[in-house]
Amino acid sequence: MNRLSVALILSGAAMIAQPGAAQNVVEARVDRLEREMRAVQRKVFPGGAGQMIEPQITAPQSPLSAPGVPATSAVADLTARISSLESQLSSLTGQIEQNQFKLRQLEQAFEAYKRSTDAKLAAPSAAVPGEGAGVAASGDTRAAPPPRINAPAAADPARAEQVAAVPRPSTGDAGEDAYTYGYRLWSAKLYPEAAAALKTAVADHPNHRRASFAQNLLGRAYLDDGKPSLASIAFYDNYKKMPDGERAPDSLYYLGQALIQLKKPADACKVYDELTDVYAGKISASMAADSARARTTAKCK
Repeated sequence: MNRLSVALILSGAAMIAQPGAAQNVVEARVDRLEREMRAVQRKVFPGGAGQMIEPQITAPQSPLSAPGVPATSAVADLTARISSLESQLSSLTGQIEQNQFKLRQLEQAFEAYKRSTDAKLAAPSAAVPGEGAGVAASGDTRAAPPPRINAPAAADPARAEQVAAVPRPSTGDAGEDAYTYGYRLWSAKLYPEAAAALKTAVADHPNHRRASFAQNLLGRAYLDDGKPSLASIAFYDNYKKMPDGERAPDSLYYLGQALIQLKKPADACKVYDELTDVYAGKISASMAADSARARTTAKCK
């Protein structure tokens, strides 16, 4: 065999080995990419049982190679497509991490706000204006009676009659009856009594379908009674503890309303973002329109 033949054989072997090596590199990248994609999908679709969702990527149209040209364009095209997919995967992973970070921020901010509100509510009530001066002037050391706020029906005969006029349902479904009675009190604008009845309904029937309704209406009763701080806690608890409840989206919307009343428009905007992200496609057209108007009121970006 002469030197020219040997050179031709070695040259051909090199041409064959080069695409093979490139193919091995591509296959390794594909394996790694598939593992990463499955990991991302498990995070995005935790109930998806591990199925692989094919990415919607179309191979670019490549011109046919002329006869005699080394067939390396297919490997190059595949490598380019994999690089594009890797870039998209990296972007998707980054978006997921940003969304999780925003959700953690929202939860931490509201927990801090809730702790602050609980501390204020637990603090002893301030003295009635003028009461201390009257005691000092007269020298009377007898304890002054505490102020009466939202007088209960037991201490107000006229209010007791209003409460007694609200019929208690008796259908045999204790959870349904408890919620309905609270709803009737709320409809009669007896907000403190409605709040007490709805609290009892949630505590006694936490697994009933109406528990989500009762917790949401508890927040509404506080909000209508001019207590946005208590309302915000009730709404947040409904969303946090019963996110799949039928009134969880409503509670997020009204939580935003309560925060607007508390002069916290930035936090309200975060809540409206959460409503859109978590319950996209599940809220009614009227609530979507109300949310859009509320975002305008809060001057959300």
